[in-house]
Amino acid sequence: MSGLLALLDDVAGLAKVAAASVDDVAGQAAQAGSKTAAALIDDAAVTPKYLHGFGAERELPIVGKIALGSIRNKLVVLLPLALLLSSFWPGAITPLLMLGGSYLCFEGAEKVFHLLVPHAPHADGHQDPGGNPAGDPMTLEEEKVSGAVKTDFILSAEIMTIALASLPTDNPIWMQAMALVLVALGITALVYGGVALIVKADDMGLYLARAGRLWLTRAFGRAVVAVMPGFMKLLMIVGTAAMLWVGGSIVLHGLAELGFAAPYDAIHHLAEAGAHLGPEAFASAVGWTIGATFDGILGLLYGFALIPLAMYVVDPVIALAGRLKRK
Repeated sequence: MSGLLALLDDVAGLAKVAAASVDDVAGQAAQAGSKTAAALIDDAAVTPKYLHGFGAERELPIVGKIALGSIRNKLVVLLPLALLLSSFWPGAITPLLMLGGSYLCFEGAEKVFHLLVPHAPHADGHQDPGGNPAGDPMTLEEEKVSGAVKTDFILSAEIMTIALASLPTDNPIWMQAMALVLVALGITALVYGGVALIVKADDMGLYLARAGRLWLTRAFGRAVVAVMPGFMKLLMIVGTAAMLWVGGSIVLHGLAELGFAAPYDAIHHLAEAGAHLGPEAFASAVGWTIGATFDGILGLLYGFALIPLAMYVVDPVIALAGRLKRK
């Protein structure tokens, strides 16, 4: 009996250790996932464009297909690559993170540039979802899904790299893997669940406006229909600002880690000085706002500098590779 009790005590101890490990993984996944807000907002803002031209009955199935493709991107391709980098080439994480930050700066600056110069040629990393390739509806749907999944791959790579860099470096590989799996599944559900709500909000509002039994219900439906265009514009603005802020912050942190800390230190000192000018209760918020603003400004300027590189170097190389592949 004493042996059985000792065995049960050992099992209970192992269960406590396992539960603590699960709590650690969940906490680390939540913290890492919070760092990916900019790419997440960009993903949610871009995806609805791929649904233009389809009937309402196909919107949710298409979102489901893109979500499955996003999970494949994250778990089948990007997760093993992230773990290999973490195990065998951790020094590459900072440059890759800076590359993702550069892409965020470029994306944000390109959107600002086309707002200022509406007829300028595009040089963005997203495929144009507004195209209308010839063919039957199912072929068109598959092409749109394929384009959306390719775009998602870029954003998912940013998300997984940012999440990996946010995890403690002394974690065992199984904890890193579990945390990244939770980040991948949680963010995919959040992004595409949000996309599903966004694309069906008009239909829901229209239904309530027409079929609502109460005046208040019909008024709410009309309000939803009226608000959604403005909400989409606001989402794009917030997404662009978040991309510039996070992208600039990633690049500045990366430069500091690589030995060029002057820009990061200057912004940090400015934020600290500004935080002490106002009431102490708002010091933290003021400091964060100053830091994020300067990160975003530098991200915007850096992104503007990347636009000619993308238009006149990267795009022609990609086009040439595509022509060679078709031959």
